[in-house]
Amino acid sequence: MNARRSHPLVRRAVLPLIGVLALTIGASACGDDDGDFDSLTVYSGRSEELVGPLLDQFESSSGIDVNVRYGDSAEVALLVQQEGEASPADAIITQSPTPLSILDADGLLAELPNDLFSRVPAAFRDADGANWMGISGRNRVLVINTESVDPAEIPGSVFGLADERFAGRVAVAPENGSFQEFVAVAVAERGADEVGEWLSAMADNDTQGYPKNSAIVDAVGRGEIDMGLVNNYYVARALAESPDLPIAIVNFPADDVGSLVLPSSGAVLASSDNATGAEDLLSFLTEDSAQQYLADENQEYPLAGSNAVKLDDAFPFPGTSADLAEVVNLISESGIGQ
Repeated sequence: MNARRSHPLVRRAVLPLIGVLALTIGASACGDDDGDFDSLTVYSGRSEELVGPLLDQFESSSGIDVNVRYGDSAEVALLVQQEGEASPADAIITQSPTPLSILDADGLLAELPNDLFSRVPAAFRDADGANWMGISGRNRVLVINTESVDPAEIPGSVFGLADERFAGRVAVAPENGSFQEFVAVAVAERGADEVGEWLSAMADNDTQGYPKNSAIVDAVGRGEIDMGLVNNYYVARALAESPDLPIAIVNFPADDVGSLVLPSSGAVLASSDNATGAEDLLSFLTEDSAQQYLADENQEYPLAGSNAVKLDDAFPFPGTSADLAEVVNLISESGIGQ
């Protein structure tokens, strides 16, 4: 498999760099005008560490040469937007559905066959058509240090963390895509004014900022901070490596956006020269063996097949969320984690 890792883009420099990225991919990954059914170009917003082994397995089992562009989910989606119908991508995988919803609104995604699309529950697939589908799930949780936090003191809603009794005790990763997606869904559910006020209250409450989820889990484990908002699987991985770590998960109620399920998702590009191969990839990723791999290796929730998890105790992804660019601005203007 030919994996080309893209470097993270500074937001203010995204547009100037998109042209360079597009030229790079176009020169190295395009098939001929009649299509290239022996190769598949995948844009992945999930890291090589998380999905690379599965893409290798698909390449071996299918005989299709898989070329991958790794990057941030928003970055690869923006690249597809800029390339439009000229995009060399056949399939796109993202950390969450929102980037795919944006591409769908632009008419850049192909309709998926029903036997593939229906493999995952309705809560984790395109609610307005059949153009993207979930692959695996992660939910938002609160990780706590069990030596300094009594689970009984945790409020019944994530919005309660702005209370003064949690001053300086909570960590977030404001630049992380999962936190931004959580805020986007919260805005869609409660409105920008209410969520903006909560973010500002969290900032005033000395909420601490970290670069990513794993850094929060590490800090909680060290006792550097009492608790933090993360994805569940980071806690599971940390405990698998160090079972004696004094950390635990506290789940918010299923009707609270603090327990939001974020489905990693996939789609086929409408301009694909190998739509059949792209559909085969999504089919492979939702088969039992791949779903079990995601559960065992990544500590994620299978959404399809015989091992699918019923996430009754978590807040289902609503299908649409607020504009991510507006959400990023809302988070930045609040000062949370700065």
